[in-house]
Amino acid sequence: MTTGYDATLDATGLVCPEPVMLLHNRIADVPVNGVLRVIATDPSTERDIARFCKFLGHTLLDQEIGESQFVYWIERTS
Repeated sequence: MTTGYDATLDATGLVCPEPVMLLHNRIADVPVNGVLRVIATDPSTERDIARFCKFLGHTLLDQEIGESQFVYWIERTS
């Protein structure tokens, strides 16, 4: 589990594609090499956030997958 982060995006209760759309906007507010913590409840984020990071070159540092909540730590690389 990653404990340090610079900002949080709470996408609780939102469904695809909203969490990734908000992530796209919010990651721009994080400094390069900073970490954004994302909290979501939509299971599709498990797939979508990994793809988002791969496509845009950010690093998915860690994730916690629970039954009803998903938490991700993303390092902004550019």
